[in-house]
Amino acid sequence: MLCGVFRHAFTAMGSPSMTASPTKTNEQVRLNPVVFYGSTALILILTAALILFPDGAGALLGRIQVWLSHSFGWYYMLAIGAYLFFVVWIAFSRYGTLKLGADHDRPDFSYGAWAGMLFSSGIGISLLYFAASEPIDHLYNPPEGAAGTPHAARQALQLTFLHWGLHGWAIYALVGLAVGYFAYRHRQPLALRSALYPLLGERWVKGAVGNAVDCFGIFVTLLGLVTNLGIGALQVSSGLEYLTGMEHSKTTLLVVLLVMSVVATLAAVSGIEKGIRRLSNLNIVLFSSLLLFVLVCGSTLELLNGFVQNLGDYLNGLILKTFDLYVYTGGGAGKSEEWLGLWTLFYWAWWISWAPFVGMFVARISRGRTVRELVCGVLLIPLGFTLAWLSVFGNSAMDLVMNHGATDLAKAALEQPSMSIYLLLEHYPLAKVVIGVSIFVGFVLFLTPADSGSVMLANLSRAGGDLDEDAPNWLRILWSVIVTLVTIGLLFAGNFTAMQTVVVLAGLPFSAVLILFMFGLYKAVRADYEQAHGGARPAPAALAQNA
Repeated sequence: MLCGVFRHAFTAMGSPSMTASPTKTNEQVRLNPVVFYGSTALILILTAALILFPDGAGALLGRIQVWLSHSFGWYYMLAIGAYLFFVVWIAFSRYGTLKLGADHDRPDFSYGAWAGMLFSSGIGISLLYFAASEPIDHLYNPPEGAAGTPHAARQALQLTFLHWGLHGWAIYALVGLAVGYFAYRHRQPLALRSALYPLLGERWVKGAVGNAVDCFGIFVTLLGLVTNLGIGALQVSSGLEYLTGMEHSKTTLLVVLLVMSVVATLAAVSGIEKGIRRLSNLNIVLFSSLLLFVLVCGSTLELLNGFVQNLGDYLNGLILKTFDLYVYTGGGAGKSEEWLGLWTLFYWAWWISWAPFVGMFVARISRGRTVRELVCGVLLIPLGFTLAWLSVFGNSAMDLVMNHGATDLAKAALEQPSMSIYLLLEHYPLAKVVIGVSIFVGFVLFLTPADSGSVMLANLSRAGGDLDEDAPNWLRILWSVIVTLVTIGLLFAGNFTAMQTVVVLAGLPFSAVLILFMFGLYKAVRADYEQAHGGARPAPAALAQNA
């Protein structure tokens, strides 16, 4: 897709990590056939089944999702809570001072540059897609209580904050911490398998188990990238349809999707780091400006009051909602269980599917940072803006629907979510100009995860090379083509929703891998801390021989 975010970030920011103290292996970069062909076979078999048997496959996946929600909802909630508790605990424990690297290593980036990249890594086009549509959907389809009431509106923002809040960022922090710690402190490959060294040893991690983890990590990530490309194409095409009056059609969607993919792929081989950096900086400015525009031109005081109350509701119910399975909803238990599967469990699985490549990006930019710095940075830096965005747009949308008769906005939020933000912005001054800017913002927002995702897929499917060496362009382009073809096939087969269901299903086994990451990381930091402070406990054997 796009030229690697990794390469852009390091070159554009002047990072020494591409030139200073690299880990030399004197081994040529080559394809890892087991990981590449295994993950490719998984995604192609799945795609073929969804395209050739859209009705049967969709119905089967729907039944499986209902069964999953009913049988494993409790597990998902416990696992997500455990990830958040673990990263917060390890950050503020005595192990929080350990570095991702040697004790004398200094961060590759200034704090400002590092914080800016963390911000960019977590802000995606889904914020445009769900900003107005999700709160309205919760308003009219709440998991409990009467629909369309002030109580439902308040609950809608609390649930939206839950889905976009600390729990998801904790998953990114866990993967980034585990991968970065073993890569930079113990000189292991920058790959998912490396976090399992303390538990399994070198033989298993470099063999079948390691290949299986990286293979499934690619599969899960590819599901997330397909979802991202599909949402991006729907978002941009809806905006163009609104501005030009074109009818919603598959032809328009195909053209937009191909243009987005071609631009991203051309950037992948162009090496225009300065252009990408400037475009990303411009996008942050435009994104922030869009938020301020809606805040200032709307009911500013009410929106500020709403944000404070939304934040209070979220923090007050953080523990309750972390474990809320809606067991005591009376006659509406079935409805609540269905809602849980469609929303909260989907979000948890979606965060997990994005964790490999976002976590690897976080790891790649965090050499020299302490455990505490990484966790606090990932949890807090992008979070404030995300919650402010959702509160301002969500409250504005619900106010228009509940108090100003914006029925077209309500209908779009439920039936065509990608159109909802444009129907919201039409109620503000200079609507056409602002909507045009939002379309451009959405296009650039799509490029960032597409970029880092293609690099991650390529890096995980290669073998050899230096620690700081990215996979060759041809492999990134190949993965970009695969993602594009899978997305086109699913959208035109009318089974894109089924792929979102697969994300939920695939997140279940990968969530178990993340639990192993916690145990492996704890074992390593405990041994490293005791060794650094004169303890008798030696480092884990698999780590000691590679440190």
